[in-house]
Amino acid sequence: MNFKQFLQNVGNKLIGSWNKGKIQRTSRITYDIVWNIILFFIIVGSMSVIFAGGVGAGYFASLVKDEPIRDYEEMKKDIYNYEETSKLYFAGEKYIGDIRADLHREEVKLKDVSDLVTEAVIATEDELFYEHNGVVPKAIVRAIYQEVSNSDTKTGGSTLTQQLIKNQILTNEVSFERKAKEILLAMRLEHFFEKDEILEAYLNIVPYGRDASGQNVAGIQTAAKGIFGVDASELTLPQAAFLAGIPQNPYAFTPFQTSGEVKEEEELEKGINRMKTVLKRMYQAEFITEKEYKKAVKYDIAADFTKKSASPIEKYPAIVLELEKRAKEIIMEVIAEEDGYTLAEVMESEELKEQYEILADRALRMNGYHIHSTIDKKMYDTMQKVVKDYQYFGPDKTLPEKEDTEQTIEQVEVGVELVENKTGKILSFVPGRDFRAGSHEVNYATGYGTLGRPAGSTFKPLAVYAPAMEMGAIQPGSVVADVPGLPGYSPPNYGGGYYGLVSAREALTYSYNTSTVEIYKKILYANPGKEYIMKMGIPLSDEELESPAIALGPNNVTVEQNTNAFATFSNGGKYIPAYMIEKITDSDGNIIYEHKSEPVEVFSPQTAYLTIDMMRDVLRSGTGAYLPNHLAYRGVDWAGKTGTSNDYEDAWFVGTNPNVTMGLWLGYDTPSSIYDCSGCGLNYSQRTQNLWAQIMNAVTEINPELLAPQGNHKQPDGLVRRSYCATSGMAPSKICSDAGLVRSDLYNAKYVPNQTDDSLVGGNMPLVEVDGEQIVAGPNTPSEFTTSGKGGYAFNPEFLKRMGYDRLGDLSVLIPRKNPEPWQKIGFRGGSSSSGAIENDSGGSPPAPGSLKASSSSISWSGATGHLIVGYRVYYASKEGGSFKLIGHTIKPSYSIPSGEGVYHVRAVNYFGRESEPSKPFTVEVDDKDKEKDKEKEKEKEKQKELEKQQKEQEKADKERQKEEEKRKKEEEKKKKEEEKRKKEEEEKKKEEEKQDDSSDEGNEDSD
Repeated sequence: MNFKQFLQNVGNKLIGSWNKGKIQRTSRITYDIVWNIILFFIIVGSMSVIFAGGVGAGYFASLVKDEPIRDYEEMKKDIYNYEETSKLYFAGEKYIGDIRADLHREEVKLKDVSDLVTEAVIATEDELFYEHNGVVPKAIVRAIYQEVSNSDTKTGGSTLTQQLIKNQILTNEVSFERKAKEILLAMRLEHFFEKDEILEAYLNIVPYGRDASGQNVAGIQTAAKGIFGVDASELTLPQAAFLAGIPQNPYAFTPFQTSGEVKEEEELEKGINRMKTVLKRMYQAEFITEKEYKKAVKYDIAADFTKKSASPIEKYPAIVLELEKRAKEIIMEVIAEEDGYTLAEVMESEELKEQYEILADRALRMNGYHIHSTIDKKMYDTMQKVVKDYQYFGPDKTLPEKEDTEQTIEQVEVGVELVENKTGKILSFVPGRDFRAGSHEVNYATGYGTLGRPAGSTFKPLAVYAPAMEMGAIQPGSVVADVPGLPGYSPPNYGGGYYGLVSAREALTYSYNTSTVEIYKKILYANPGKEYIMKMGIPLSDEELESPAIALGPNNVTVEQNTNAFATFSNGGKYIPAYMIEKITDSDGNIIYEHKSEPVEVFSPQTAYLTIDMMRDVLRSGTGAYLPNHLAYRGVDWAGKTGTSNDYEDAWFVGTNPNVTMGLWLGYDTPSSIYDCSGCGLNYSQRTQNLWAQIMNAVTEINPELLAPQGNHKQPDGLVRRSYCATSGMAPSKICSDAGLVRSDLYNAKYVPNQTDDSLVGGNMPLVEVDGEQIVAGPNTPSEFTTSGKGGYAFNPEFLKRMGYDRLGDLSVLIPRKNPEPWQKIGFRGGSSSSGAIENDSGGSPPAPGSLKASSSSISWSGATGHLIVGYRVYYASKEGGSFKLIGHTIKPSYSIPSGEGVYHVRAVNYFGRESEPSKPFTVEVDDKDKEKDKEKEKEKEKQKELEKQQKEQEKADKERQKEEEKRKKEEEKKKKEEEKRKKEEEEKKKEEEKQDDSSDEGNEDSD
């Protein structure tokens, strides 16, 4: 049987079976069996799925059971709670940079981000972003399978929403629990927030490696500026793609090293390849065309990387650290007050202080504050340049070696601060010559990293003169003794000398130590440190408050404190605390702090002005006289004070004008003398003043209207000019006036001298010299030895006793060293009576002169001291045994003899008119030649006298002629004036007549 027949037989059987219904019955049975089997598996499978789903749901529920249900506000706070770096600004909104932080971030709104960035991010990270509700189930299942199967290939299953949840609410922990919470929170986030809100938050939190300064950055705006030097809104396609690729592996794909240098080509290639991947995905997602894709892939992105830049801490380390420190203190107070604490309460508790310092530091580095300073960028840069170029700092010093330390070389350092008086703004400062963050963090201007330095004599106006004037203890014309041997603490002056009776003005002008301390002793009982000094922001210890040594300056004063205190005088006696932070705003521009000045009344306007006026003299003729000639802007009303500490270890100058005050300090970091400067050509004080002048000249060029005001310090009401006696400071007496010792000065009207001087006695009484000293002659003092007719004066012993000068012994120390001439009429020998005369007459006679010598024209002898000898009388006899007669007297131990040959003897005469025994007689012999010479001399003298007489007569005649000539000229001038007056009257008369004629003509015209 062939195959064909086989098929026909099979077909016939099947047809027969179908017709008989056998096939139908068999098919139905088979169908039922198969269906039942399938149904069984469906039921079992469904039950399994339901069971698995229930188990899965139960497991999911168990994973998220501890996760709290968050409302909208809670999630908003969490999502937008990303760290944003605080920013620093110069005055005028000029950006300095960010504060120090581990991660730098700047917030940006989505509308300010290029669409190319959002497209690149979506194409790369979450292509279904605008379609899903927070999660993509397929991606989750795939990720779970890969995790369970331990697959080598893991594609990830997180949407942008999930990544945001992971970064802002959860952690990077790898676990099913964290993943379950992530899914739950992502779906809840999508329920509350719009897609663009989620995308904006994501772009602000994602890390982008390092910028061109080597800093770690996060957020698209920070990355755009730090990597390409543009805003996020200005990014090109290749730039956007490069940045979008970085977050997958920030430190592998970032183009910069920690130094800010661009990576080597091999390392850089990783980021470039990632950029190409992002571009491909953008093309596949149809965000860009093929043409744009190909062009962008070929683009040399490395050419767009911004140049290496110094971070703010590298460029402006002193400003950054100072602003951080001050901002932290401000924010600490703000946070504490929000919690109900005052700053004082926080500072009193170590626990609270530590707690709020941590909170303030965290807020400063996370909350994105904008810190606006008072520092003028141009002034700051200019001041640093002047200091860098200055040639007269002096030599570096090698410090002695110590155990376990290397030999150190130090240079002369400098600190400068410039303050606006009326506001307290710190306009600029110089922290030093070598301020380095992390290494030499010592700011000699503000005191950052140091305790300050001895203020020296700059402290005298602040601590002594202004407080003493405010209390009425002194005025500029008050007289104080600058003499040795005063009781109590009495330091020597610079150079060791003393200056006698000086005015308070002179003592400040020339910076006398001894007299300054004497003034301070007068007011120490009133605790001037607490009442005045500490009110100007200068802290003092209890020991310093009680010590007169504080008059010469405390040991720990910063340039800022000193400068700020000096501005008090230019502010009319009001202390306005200096400040460096104008305001602090949050990232939305809301002001959380704004500086408000709180002036402190320290001195009256009268005291402040008098101090200014006295410090003007410091620059006119005193210790600061070097400065004015080196100032480029003349006519500015500057007042100031120099200062030097012990052993010349510190040099200062603080100057103030109506608008600004600037203080400058020089010295070594480790205190050492700056006195020597071989080759400098300038002493230490001149070097200080010269640098001060150079800095002031340079910054004045920037803003002359502010720094070189045309107006002077305004003199307030209540000041008057009055005369005083230079011996006592009291109102002048007639004796003081006759003696030529009246001076005048400015006074607070409340404290003018109202007691008449009683320091002097004498007046018309003659003076006599006793043992080299001038005193008032007594009633028995021979008149031939006095300055009769010229007047003579002496100190009143009662005055000397009242002032304590009677303990000095040698009263000549009271004579001023400066301009002593007017004092020559005063006798400086004390006595017991008000007349100043010596009355302790013992009745004895002085000793006879001895050691006589003679020549043909003069005789001389030895005088004796200690016997009140006022002079000598010379006696003559023509021959031995002859009768002696008085031929002359002298106050000196020598006499020119007019009689030539003869016998002479001399008697000493004392203050009481008593003569000594005659000296041993001696004979003078003259030979013929000498006689002839004497005659010639006499003739010459006569001739000279005749010439002098003729000369005087000629001078008299010349004066008469001159008088006549002047009289004639006056008469001619008088006639000339009279003639001019007559002509003027005639002209006026003529004009009046013409006027009348014109008036008459006008009247005639009217009548016509």
